[in-house]
Amino acid sequence: MENKEGIKKDIRLLNREQLESAIVGLGEKKFRAGQIYEWLWSKSATHFDEMTNLSKDLRQKLTDNFTIKALSEDKLQRSLDGTLKGRFRLHDGHLIESVLIPVPDDNRFTVCVSTQVGCSLTCTFCATGRMGRIRNLDPAEIYDQFAIINRHSIETFGHPLTNIVYMGMGEPLLNYANTLKSVALISEGLNFSPKRITVSTAGIAKMIRKLADDDVRFNLALSLHAADDVKRNEIMPINEQNNLTALVAALDYFYKKTRNRITFEYITFQNFNDTIEDAKNLVKICKRIPARVNIIEYNPIDNAPFLKSAEDNIDRFARYLSDNGVSVTVRKSRGKDIDAACGQLANKE
Repeated sequence: MENKEGIKKDIRLLNREQLESAIVGLGEKKFRAGQIYEWLWSKSATHFDEMTNLSKDLRQKLTDNFTIKALSEDKLQRSLDGTLKGRFRLHDGHLIESVLIPVPDDNRFTVCVSTQVGCSLTCTFCATGRMGRIRNLDPAEIYDQFAIINRHSIETFGHPLTNIVYMGMGEPLLNYANTLKSVALISEGLNFSPKRITVSTAGIAKMIRKLADDDVRFNLALSLHAADDVKRNEIMPINEQNNLTALVAALDYFYKKTRNRITFEYITFQNFNDTIEDAKNLVKICKRIPARVNIIEYNPIDNAPFLKSAEDNIDRFARYLSDNGVSVTVRKSRGKDIDAACGQLANKE
């Protein structure tokens, strides 16, 4: 329905009950709302004309009274390694990014989605933090990233997405309600198991505890990147209010309540956090929390004070973790020939 300024409301901001009320208000049967809801969230329709089991009259009523503020594709980059990065324009002109990371040999096709335009956390190694936080994404804008990248995955690789990581632009737990709503829309509307969804946080202890209290079913990842407070404060200012003691306690609470998997994401930086002493500190944390570690090669950005760790350092670091009983995986940097680091492509505008 139009508001007082005559602007049409985005129909995807209505929940099922609100949609039913609106459709009845248009003089239609209540069951029509169920059909529309299915078109929006199971079939990912972005135009009312796609809803072919509705009468032309009803589709016109929807067009007259509502809008669908879908993402539009602004730019697509394809890497030689198969990685695909999409830059999307929002209805208000802002830009966000999503990345498709295909690993056909393992039958894994993962999309990395954004939850905010920009980010307020100013991590020193991240391009997105230089944008500041402009605004939160609504649930439909997060959903659209999955739907569009899923289509590209099918077209390019003949395979739908198998996993989602909320690890793109923004801090998901600072857009808490919309992040959880988008998970529900994707898992329920598209029949996508929450066990194949991972939400990544830079570390907000009270919100991690809220996830546990809300009994979420998805997996949780902590962007750790340093296993002592001095170094973590240096690269991630959020650690000053959410130190490792508080984070470990919150993660322990989360795991005991949900039994959901926890992952530590650990980008290695040359001669900063890739020594055996750093590995020892990380082992100590892993002894307290049942977690696996993903070691990630750094994808350098302009004007950042860090370099990618040497492969020998990464191998030595990973071997120490493994020898001390920590489940560890080394993730090679993807999309080196495109703007694959978080925020790089959006920052070009």
